[in-house]
Amino acid sequence: MCRQQSILQEGFLLYQNDKHHFTRNHNGIINMGTSENKLCYDLLSKRLMQADMLHMDPALLEYPDWKGHSFLREEVASFLTEYCKAPSPLEAENVVVMNGCSSLFSSIAAVTCDPGDAILVPTPFYGAIREDVALYSGVRLVHTHLDCQPGGGDDRPFLLTVEKLEKSMEQAKAEGVRVRAVIFVNPHNPLGEIYSAEEMTAFLEFAKRNELHAIVDEVYMLSVFDESASFQSVLSFDRLPDVQRTHVMWGMSKDFAAAGLRMGVVYSQNQDFVLALAQLAFCHGIPGPSQHQVAQLLRDRDWVSREFLPQNRARMEAAHRYVSGALRGLGIPYLHRSSGFYIWADFRKALSEQSFLAERKLWQCFIRHKVLVSPGEAFSCATPGWFRIIFTDQEERLQLGMQRLRKALEELGRVSGQGAENGDEKAGLQSTADEAEPKRDGHGPLRPPPPSPPALPPHWLMRISSHWTSRPLSPPLAPPWTL
Repeated sequence: MCRQQSILQEGFLLYQNDKHHFTRNHNGIINMGTSENKLCYDLLSKRLMQADMLHMDPALLEYPDWKGHSFLREEVASFLTEYCKAPSPLEAENVVVMNGCSSLFSSIAAVTCDPGDAILVPTPFYGAIREDVALYSGVRLVHTHLDCQPGGGDDRPFLLTVEKLEKSMEQAKAEGVRVRAVIFVNPHNPLGEIYSAEEMTAFLEFAKRNELHAIVDEVYMLSVFDESASFQSVLSFDRLPDVQRTHVMWGMSKDFAAAGLRMGVVYSQNQDFVLALAQLAFCHGIPGPSQHQVAQLLRDRDWVSREFLPQNRARMEAAHRYVSGALRGLGIPYLHRSSGFYIWADFRKALSEQSFLAERKLWQCFIRHKVLVSPGEAFSCATPGWFRIIFTDQEERLQLGMQRLRKALEELGRVSGQGAENGDEKAGLQSTADEAEPKRDGHGPLRPPPPSPPALPPHWLMRISSHWTSRPLSPPLAPPWTL
């Protein structure tokens, strides 16, 4: 197992053995490292307890089509047609369902690559992909490293361009490495970047020129929480550069805040690809009753569009504003993006030296203070000091987690002990370099950073959702930002 995964796994195991609970284990670890949305359990619990979810047909207890029950694949195709705004109805025969996107990554790598082949991926990227693609066939990854500092024509940090992809391909060929596929994550994890239709088309044209399978991970497509940002699925394109080599992934873990349901989907018009995946799908099946529940959720468009998605986005936006405000109070720069469950934050000034060893020591310091975040090394980031912070959790837990981050930084002498709690805007409030300019459509500059508003009443979160408690907050880490 490589070091990148060991960091994520080590932190998650520490958390599992010492989970925070407000009454049973108040000193346990706050998990701001695992990308889960914990804001909508009330909505999901209510919907999953309704009568239509309790149906038990005998067919659900039998062996299914390994690609997924036909009723589920039909519902997935219909759902993606509507929410991806596909120009024509998507076909159920092009859908393969497995128990999560990790299983899909493992299986896709096995059917597109031979042992020793490689898949190209821009960094930083979700680190578990490395282990996923290596599971069955020993596939390796070739990196396109993205620079955290704009320059050389880049207008934003971590900018992905076709030129950078081409350079990585040329280097791989020079080293005798055969690259068979490329992974694009949109919206991006961990950057929160939303690539435009023009950018995605250029990336897919690159894949076609180099005869690469394009694996497009759109698992956060409905987790865009800022109305000024927009996401466009590649399934909405009138024409794909290479339809036979373009494979689109999606799932329930992120957009439906249901990681425990274990349901991932890939859509591909390449029937050889679909049939090859079906040979591995029997190892990655989903229980029949769970397939029924997922189909019912996807079928209930009124609940999805009128209740779940609006409330989920409002809660995500409120949580993002709180954590981003707390980071400003700590003087920690971050990428201001509008998708995903996380903020990509720059802790470089908190490092004892600019090295991944120092980054790991900082991560361990956070763990000692009982808060788990994910270091940049886990995402193969080229520059030490970046961390992914998850904000999709209950308000009380976010507040306690940010307090613990502050105490860890204070222990290192890397932050002022006052200011944020007193609302002092001069106490190290900073933003990333790209936030100094007006911002555009959701991925680069989108808008100027908002000025720090006056403190709101203590019941500020109640206006978003009763899920966020209505009782007064203890003194916040930073002034609550305008809702």
